[in-house]
Amino acid sequence: MSEGVSKAHSRSGPALRRTLLVLVAASTVFAVASSLFAVDVTEYCLVTRFGRVVRVIAEPGLYLTAPFDRVVRLDKRVLFSRPARSEYLTTDKKNIVVESLVTWRIADPQRFLATFGTRAAAEERLSDVILAEIGSVIGRYPASVLISTDPAESRYQAIWSQIGRRVAEFARPAYGIDVVGLDLRRLSMPEQNREHVFDRMKAERARIAKENRSSGELEAKKITAQAEHEKTIIDADAAGKAERIRAEGDAEASRTYAAAFGRDPRFYEFLRTLQAYDKVLDDKTTLFLPPDADVFRMLQFDPQPPPAPSPATPGVSTGADLLLKRKPEKGAQ
Repeated sequence: MSEGVSKAHSRSGPALRRTLLVLVAASTVFAVASSLFAVDVTEYCLVTRFGRVVRVIAEPGLYLTAPFDRVVRLDKRVLFSRPARSEYLTTDKKNIVVESLVTWRIADPQRFLATFGTRAAAEERLSDVILAEIGSVIGRYPASVLISTDPAESRYQAIWSQIGRRVAEFARPAYGIDVVGLDLRRLSMPEQNREHVFDRMKAERARIAKENRSSGELEAKKITAQAEHEKTIIDADAAGKAERIRAEGDAEASRTYAAAFGRDPRFYEFLRTLQAYDKVLDDKTTLFLPPDADVFRMLQFDPQPPPAPSPATPGVSTGADLLLKRKPEKGAQ
């Protein structure tokens, strides 16, 4: 009986040792495998031991740590978050609604982990800081510097840059966060103030339109005055030239009349008389003249001896001589 038991123990000893060796080897492999971890290019890895950070790894690669250490991974990329839509009061007692967008990244992973631990907690705390700074800065300005159609009056860019700078200066040392940018998604008015803003915008547009119309009317008056001035100068110049031409024509006519009068004064007198009657008489005018009027005297002929022929036309009398030599008759009408 004792010999059988001893034989059984002698057979089970090597098998037990082999089993123990396999278990030890498997445990070693598992421990080594669990101690290896990979770091991606888009993340930080913080190795903690019993809650205390012992190593911060920022470079990608394969690393080994103790089995009882814990690896915390944090995103190294640029992140963004949208703070809640909030309403603020300006110095001129106007309510405005602001919706913002912030982009940020983890600059100090150890401080970030000690302060927040998770991204959700960091976004919540950062949103509170942003909303507080927006209210603090906007509360010192009137609404017209944020909502205005006049670029000279608007200070939107300067105000928003000031808010972003104050948030960045606070978040870096306090939370280990770099604020890359703070932008405005939407700036609007509450429903109760919207009509007032629209009325103000309409009034401002009407003022600009009135200024443009006044400027246009003034320019039109200037152009009209300049045109009238030029017209007056042109008319005066034309009138002067016309008077000069008329004077030259009258002088030429006077010279012609004088030459004609000098050649035959009686015929000239007769012709001028007929021209005067032609101007004052028409087919509806009845004129009563005495029998001894000059016009009848000129229309009556009295035979006269022919005058001595002139050198130019020998033996021929002129019409003026014939008409002027008429003898007036008694009783003619």
